[in-house]
Amino acid sequence: GFDSDNSSGDFSEANHKVPEMLDLDPHQSNRTGKHNGQTEIQENGIKRHRTSLPAPMFSRSDFSVWSILKKCIGLELSKITMPIVFNEPLSFLQRITEYMEHIYLINKACSHADPLERMQAVAAFAVSAVASQWERTGKPFNPLLGETYELTREDLGFRFISEQVSHHPPISAFYSEGLNKDFIFHGSIYPKLKFWGKSIEAEPRGTITLELLKHNEAYTWTNPTCCVHNVIIGKLWLEQYGVVEIVNHSTGDKCVLNFKPCGLFGKELHRVEGYIQDKHRKKLCVIYGKWTECLWCTDPTTYETYKKSEKRGGEQKKKSVSEEDIKSENDEADDMPEVQDTVQFIPGSKLLWRINCRPPNSSQMYNFTSFAVSLNELEKGMEAILAPTDCRLRPDIRNMENGNMDVASKEKERLEEKQRAARKERAKDEVEWHTRWFHQGTNPYTGTPDWLYSGGYFDRNFSDCPDIY
Repeated sequence: GFDSDNSSGDFSEANHKVPEMLDLDPHQSNRTGKHNGQTEIQENGIKRHRTSLPAPMFSRSDFSVWSILKKCIGLELSKITMPIVFNEPLSFLQRITEYMEHIYLINKACSHADPLERMQAVAAFAVSAVASQWERTGKPFNPLLGETYELTREDLGFRFISEQVSHHPPISAFYSEGLNKDFIFHGSIYPKLKFWGKSIEAEPRGTITLELLKHNEAYTWTNPTCCVHNVIIGKLWLEQYGVVEIVNHSTGDKCVLNFKPCGLFGKELHRVEGYIQDKHRKKLCVIYGKWTECLWCTDPTTYETYKKSEKRGGEQKKKSVSEEDIKSENDEADDMPEVQDTVQFIPGSKLLWRINCRPPNSSQMYNFTSFAVSLNELEKGMEAILAPTDCRLRPDIRNMENGNMDVASKEKERLEEKQRAARKERAKDEVEWHTRWFHQGTNPYTGTPDWLYSGGYFDRNFSDCPDIY
């Protein structure tokens, strides 16, 4: 994200006029008929979460990211305030929680007796964790120092807690556990931002750890790099690229996933290819697919045979491509690449994961998934049990979600000013900031620095929580 309490007032979102709202299809309005928390109960007793936001998103067509960034060349991106119209009504802590959208893959991993099948499920979970970012070009709100977010989903079998443990550099720590005590999922994320002129690159530093308690196994990995293109002109689009290594610290098995950059003609856009090997480096299976669509696995011999056959066919196809075709593709390469095909299925492959369908009105709700739509829902009676630092209670996010953009902008400025004043007061009194639910330590599996859950959040003793809102 870009927002910061150190930013200049020259780039304040209050100085920008908010454009008109988009119209939602009335047939796709909130199915529950209730906003901000009055959740209906289904016949089977499971809560039915909302299917729509209280208000549609605002058009960004009258705004240019470049109009802001060109004034900030040479500055740290973490210290630039963007107009609130470029945000989405979620905190980054809530965005992290979207890792849990495909939690059924963790449940699959827990249920498998074969370590290879467990690794396949974990690999699919690691890929699914970034799938919600597809077409999500709005930036989440930067969490305030001390901000928290909790989510308990009895229907999905987990509870989740996160805290913003550092503001500069921005570090978010999270911890989740299965309600059946079958897994623990935790980590910390420190997004490193780079501005390349036409694109913004976000490298999500930090270790992700998944522990399968029944099997006494622990897996660690880091997320791929995310890049947002066309920040100067054109339609914003993003890609994920980089090598992700998932290590099973109990068996020595490793999964290597290559998130491929789109390439000159965009033919590799969204593609993921990799393999699982044992501790002796013997390839056990090959994984392929797209992080925006699905993931398959097959045995190495079948995969190599298919690739050789595909290459022979490709060479013949290349001869029929004219110079005009190549020039045309090259001219379009700087624009948003279009996805021309789906994943080519290799006979005998096993499906590991497929992306969930988004709500039909998703494009008018910041391209949220159904899971994301429910994250900022404030159910009746929830305020009484939430920590006072929970994201759902942030007035700027709440007002943006409700369509009150002017109020949201003013509230965001007020919160940032309050954070600045609190930091100055601590510096004056030489008082250090102390995190509430996490502490600095060492990852027990990688030996690298990490933020570890201190415990006690769900005892709900919030008497010493900071006043950040």
